[in-house]
Amino acid sequence: MGSREEALDFRHTSVLLEKSIEMLRIRPEGTYVDGTLGGGGHAAAILERLNGSGCLIGIDQDEAAIAAASERLRAYDNVIIVRDNYRNMKNVPGIVQKGKVDGIILDLGVSSFQLDTPDRGFSYRENADAPLDMRMDRRRTLTAKDIVNTYPENELLRIIRDYGEEKYAGRIAARIVKEREKREIETTLQLAELIKDALPMKARREKGHPAKQTFQAIRIELNEELTVLEESLDDMIELLAPGGRIAVITFHSLEDRIVKNAFRRNEDPCTCPKDFPVCICGKQSKGRVITRKPITPGSGEIERNNRAKSAKLRVFEKAFEGGDSGRNKTSGKTN
Repeated sequence: MGSREEALDFRHTSVLLEKSIEMLRIRPEGTYVDGTLGGGGHAAAILERLNGSGCLIGIDQDEAAIAAASERLRAYDNVIIVRDNYRNMKNVPGIVQKGKVDGIILDLGVSSFQLDTPDRGFSYRENADAPLDMRMDRRRTLTAKDIVNTYPENELLRIIRDYGEEKYAGRIAARIVKEREKREIETTLQLAELIKDALPMKARREKGHPAKQTFQAIRIELNEELTVLEESLDDMIELLAPGGRIAVITFHSLEDRIVKNAFRRNEDPCTCPKDFPVCICGKQSKGRVITRKPITPGSGEIERNNRAKSAKLRVFEKAFEGGDSGRNKTSGKTN
């Protein structure tokens, strides 16, 4: 577990806090899971609404987050904190014992603490030069340095283009390969500078920080963020008790698309041809999408926390037993 100093220094402003807690519809005696515990902001808000019979299970892979949340939530007796990746949620002992849970929340992306702690290697800022790391779970051996220095050029291009949605992915990948032939790329500042040099002058003037999208792409690849999300959502919906809800806050268009599609698929799993008047495939809806359009922060929250501006909240509710098939239940179109 991380040090007390790390715990006290863990800074992360919970985005869409009030709205996400409201959408979970907390039952005082219920069991809830925060799969991205962070500094414990959402967890604390849930625990405040639980009685002695309720329980909160918090999961995070970052040792600093575990230390911070343990410190923040130490006054509560009905909390279980586990260091793990939420992809393993169904195997967490406390959840296995409960069988079903009444709500799950995920607040995805990188925390303010991770971004603002130079030695974590997430930041591309000039005043935060550090070894290229970017691991959310520092028990893993692969680092951003390994990706930058060993991935083939075509793989770097794919990552930067697909995960960073970077227009100049080809130029950046080529520049990385050229530079690493001269010397190993070891620090965040080295990488940020060569990314900037790879861009046309016009792009440097028009964009925000030139390295932002490439750093994001490498971080997503390293921590398998999109793969973990895509492979976990169905399992988490299965863990919900009837009427339970899962709320997911995303900060990236690719994350949001994965959540939207998974929720829509679980609402309407029917594989019958579109022109069939009724469903005959027998696939039952798992529930319903609560948020036909994602919930986004208001201007006041964005003013207080600029990192909230890209946040989107989507919510899914588990069906009660005996629900109709998705084809018969859906009403309207998810966005």
